[in-house]
Amino acid sequence: MATDLPLRDSEEIQGDILAGFRKDNVSVLFLKFEDATRARDWLRQLTPQIATTREVAAFNDAFSEARRTSGGDDPKTLKATWLGVSFTYEGLRILSTTEPFPQQPRPGTGLEAFKEGSAKRAGALGDTGENSPANWLFGNGKDQPVHAVLKLSADSENDLRTAVEAQRIAAAEFRVLMVYQQNAQTLLGSRRGKEHFGFKDGISEPGIRGFDRPDPNRPEDVEGHPGTRIVPAGEFVCGEEPAPGSFRDFPDWARGGSFQVVRRLAQDVPGWWSQVAVKLKELRLAKAVPDAATTEWLAARMVGRWRSGAPVCHFKDHDVPNNPGAASDNDFDFRDDLEGLVTPLWSHLRKTSPRAGLQAPGPSSPPLDAGALDGRRIMRRGTPYGAPFDPASEGPGGPDDPRGLLFVCYQADIARQFEFIQADWMDQPDFPPGRHPEPGKDPVTQQADDVDFESREPDGTVRHTPLSFAQFVQTTGSVYAFMPSLSTLRGLADGRLVGPTATTGGQGGQGGQGQTQQGGQGGGQSQTQTQQGGQTTAPGGPAYPVDDVLPVPDQWRRTGQSHFWVGHGDSYRKIAVADGPAHTDQVVKGDTPLSAHPCFQGIGRIDCVLPMADLQNPGGKSWYWVFHSTGGRQQYRAISITGGNRHTGTLERTDRDLGPWASLGGVDRVDCFLAVPDQQRAGGKSWYWAFHTTGGRQRYRLISVADGTGHPDTLERGDRELSQWGSLSGVDRVDCFLPVPDQQRVGGKSEYWVFHGDSYRRISVADGSGHPDRLVSGSRSVSAWNSLL
Repeated sequence: MATDLPLRDSEEIQGDILAGFRKDNVSVLFLKFEDATRARDWLRQLTPQIATTREVAAFNDAFSEARRTSGGDDPKTLKATWLGVSFTYEGLRILSTTEPFPQQPRPGTGLEAFKEGSAKRAGALGDTGENSPANWLFGNGKDQPVHAVLKLSADSENDLRTAVEAQRIAAAEFRVLMVYQQNAQTLLGSRRGKEHFGFKDGISEPGIRGFDRPDPNRPEDVEGHPGTRIVPAGEFVCGEEPAPGSFRDFPDWARGGSFQVVRRLAQDVPGWWSQVAVKLKELRLAKAVPDAATTEWLAARMVGRWRSGAPVCHFKDHDVPNNPGAASDNDFDFRDDLEGLVTPLWSHLRKTSPRAGLQAPGPSSPPLDAGALDGRRIMRRGTPYGAPFDPASEGPGGPDDPRGLLFVCYQADIARQFEFIQADWMDQPDFPPGRHPEPGKDPVTQQADDVDFESREPDGTVRHTPLSFAQFVQTTGSVYAFMPSLSTLRGLADGRLVGPTATTGGQGGQGGQGQTQQGGQGGGQSQTQTQQGGQTTAPGGPAYPVDDVLPVPDQWRRTGQSHFWVGHGDSYRKIAVADGPAHTDQVVKGDTPLSAHPCFQGIGRIDCVLPMADLQNPGGKSWYWVFHSTGGRQQYRAISITGGNRHTGTLERTDRDLGPWASLGGVDRVDCFLAVPDQQRAGGKSWYWAFHTTGGRQRYRLISVADGTGHPDTLERGDRELSQWGSLSGVDRVDCFLPVPDQQRVGGKSEYWVFHGDSYRRISVADGSGHPDRLVSGSRSVSAWNSLL
């Protein structure tokens, strides 16, 4: 990706916020946690499947390029299924076992809105009567609370069904209940890209600074999209630079994330269009419209665009459905129509984005520049649900068949952005302010009793014709949630509410290379140390979990100590562990981004590494298989590391799926390997216990890998439960094993430190038949390791 667009490379920011999923088939699952510990286990296995901005942006670029080279056809071979996850305030509290806001959020802020939830704030948004929470299908704040929202997006219905079923099974295994499921699908044929009333949707989305390339001649706009303003990324991602005057005071755990609003908006299509026809007759009787005006003409003024998406301000008399440029036209404002005689002041377009047509405090003031409203923008990712209206249908598509819009939007401040647009603009008859008579509410989505339809008389005076519109869009569900960064997700899976140590802008600029703030960053620099269970511990804060440990090939037990690379998130550090009873540990080299090395490019987090047993340090070069997850699918690559002072890494073979591994058939994700201590290169092959997560639960199996070309592998024994290991009693998931350097095959036994979550324990495994294991010392906090603080 271009280095001047750092956010495109972010592996901290979840996909769909800046890089939309853009899939035809969507399902949103509203979930409830029954057990906090099991919910964290569920999140731990889910997190590697979550799509990142980098993955989605790269796919969308490839998809767009393929469409250009094919003349506009969708590429058949480019497919992906994306997952995103968010949590309500109560969901965050349950996962972290802490209060997300130790101090009450300031009144009027988005943090207060998030904590209170959409049901409590419904009245202020006009969600009353039939729209009130009492009639909602989800998020009503009473029965079946929502703790998490899982959004799945796929190219085909079959891919979506498969993904949803897998997530339903995984959730059930961890006692995560399904409260509600809402499917949505892009409409087909001539309706593609439109919502159920028939109008093209999603045209006016803003560009994002640091993500979208600016036009060289008009740097305030996205290149190739005149009129699409570039808005500061901090309006959508917490911790990035916001627009002037926007809220900036976020807790650390919010950085790199975005607040999400999900609403189910039912649409009465025949009722809405019938009303348009009735109102047109009223306007004709009042002689307030041209003789040639049709229902399409009036509906276009209610929306602000024709069905095709062409703006009324550029095409006053009729639609231009065969003009593709007009259908995506954003290059306009309302400076030349301040009275709303062409595009009414109460039209949906002007109510939700006044552009440069807003005068404050009244008509005598000059219009505000469009940039003054950047702090009110939202990023919409909605999709229609239900079959299109077909008056002749006796089944799906009939007038009573449920249909509407699954509305999803992202913003950094729910109160300042979504709620302000909804309550202060759309639902206020006196917006724009200072008009007499008042313009009226948005008649597309609201009940608008006193809309002022303005028209010009032959003598030049303005006629005001009052209209009253009923509401044909009903709120049937609503949730406020927060979509965390990947670092925050990993922390939540271990019961901690933490975030990245740097702003996501800095991480994006380095390809998602930021460190994870899951405890102190002392790195072994504490002045006061004490002994704790054979480890040197500093009196600092908690440490973060260890993803994987790899012995440095030429630094094993040299001068009484051994060096290891320790992976955590998108970084790794080098530590040393001394021989002897204390096994004193220290940091040799602090955190380094994985992407600093060509052999790790494209990897956001290493799941595990398996050394090629017969290729360890011949000629100073050692070879490894590196397993990592991308887009919810685990892959592996082959790398080599050349010894010496710099330990140069080389990518020897690019990523492949797990398919070539015969011993890993049916495995979703390999978590770690433990070499069978007395079965390394015995008879030309090496044996390993492979710990893997499949179907949401970790198990282990026994495999072997042969020396020589191709390194053929064999499944020696099928899956067993972790309970077979007496030394792992009480452990649900093992992250990795670190061999105790001076206790390998001593007296027929080998000892290991076992890392699981934010804890570790020490076990031993004996040589010989059955390889009996024993717990040497029970679980303690990883913070006992000075090198892991």
